[in-house]
Amino acid sequence: MSQHIHLIACLATATVLGLTAASAQSVTPKATQTEQHFLTEAMQGDLAEVNVGKLAQEKGQAEDVRQFGQMLEQDHGDHLKQAEQMAQQLGVTAPNSPSAKQQAVHDKLEKLSGSAFDKEFKQAMVKDHQEDIAKYRKEAKGKGPLAQFAQQTVPTLEKHLKQAQALGRPAPTTGKGTNR
Repeated sequence: MSQHIHLIACLATATVLGLTAASAQSVTPKATQTEQHFLTEAMQGDLAEVNVGKLAQEKGQAEDVRQFGQMLEQDHGDHLKQAEQMAQQLGVTAPNSPSAKQQAVHDKLEKLSGSAFDKEFKQAMVKDHQEDIAKYRKEAKGKGPLAQFAQQTVPTLEKHLKQAQALGRPAPTTGKGTNR
């Protein structure tokens, strides 16, 4: 009887060890440390842009600032979903908040209102998107799904940069005046 119990105990232990090894394999990251870092930063950036976009819609004085905030919330919200799927595929844990630096920018903007908000928001968005474009272009030079993901993102970031730079400028005219 004790041999029978010992055999059952050995089989149970082997089963548990086999399951543990199988689950460890499925959790093992498929991304390099550099890729993990990039993807984590990308998701934190998306979280930050969604939050700042909402803030711009609430606090922006100028209509173009509020519209830009809405675009940020939409585009970066969609991008975040894609990044989270990529993270899941690569075994990267998705962050649930922006970085401390990004949160500090949000907190600074949150204390402002009116034209002071609009001015600081524009400066922050230009700087942030310039930095993001550089990071994404660097990642896009690599190979694999994350490089492809970065390549697909660059045009949207460039569009955001161009629009951030135009915030506060008068709308372009066609040159066709109504003087008679």
